Amino acid sequence: MSLERTRIVLVGTTHPGNIGAAARAMRTMGLRQLHLVDPQCRADDPEAVARAAGADDVLGRARHHADLASALAGCRLAFGLSARSRAERQPRLALRPAAESAAAEGGEGDLAWVFGRERTGLTNAELDHCHYLVQIPTDSDYSSLNVAQSVQLAAWELRMAAGAGTLPQPEAEEPPAAVDTLERFFGHLEEMAGRVGYLDRHNPALTMRRLRNIFRRARLTEDEVRMLRGLFSHVLNPRRWREQDGWKG
Repeated sequence: MSLERTRIVLVGTTHPGNIGAAARAMRTMGLRQLHLVDPQCRADDPEAVARAAGADDVLGRARHHADLASALAGCRLAFGLSARSRAERQPRLALRPAAESAAAEGGEGDLAWVFGRERTGLTNAELDHCHYLVQIPTDSDYSSLNVAQSVQLAAWELRMAAGAGTLPQPEAEEPPAAVDTLERFFGHLEEMAGRVGYLDRHNPALTMRRLRNIFRRARLTEDEVRMLRGLFSHVLNPRRWREQDGWKG
């Protein structure tokens, strides 16, 4: 499945904000083919443009159709979304398995994901054009989803199923400080803890062992060790640091 070959089809949309919000939802997930079937508002309505939040390219390229059949022309599969179960319908899938099924599809032509009207959804006749009835698992007591929210969920699942949902790999971590570096650090830490009287109130050996374990788990880098040792030096010899900074207080 190619995200570039995936159509989002909105049928009979009545509110321009939903068209704009759907365009935004699509654009964030790499989908750009927006098809509008008999819309009851304009895609260039100021509210649609505002809700698109910069996804103007999706809005500007939206294609208009008089009926669903023409919007699905050239598609090899169509997935119709509906919150209601329908009697004697085509195979029914939850959203995630449907997206995974779409990702596994080969062949020519686009895949279409069809969303119905805000209040009434898709008609039975419109669902007859779809290969699958897709449902978004929601709380059984309240299954109402705004059409743009449904588009966002479907677009995210499609992106994940297509393998495009991975985050950039972080840069390689700096290796932890060497043993010798840590031993000098621990010696410096013990000197500071003793100088401020912290070790006098505890079992010194046990306290230092616990402090060592804390910093070992932190996997300090060489640069972090230098920074902490600078702090220790500041605590142990504040006068030198005040003179170095030119402070006369």
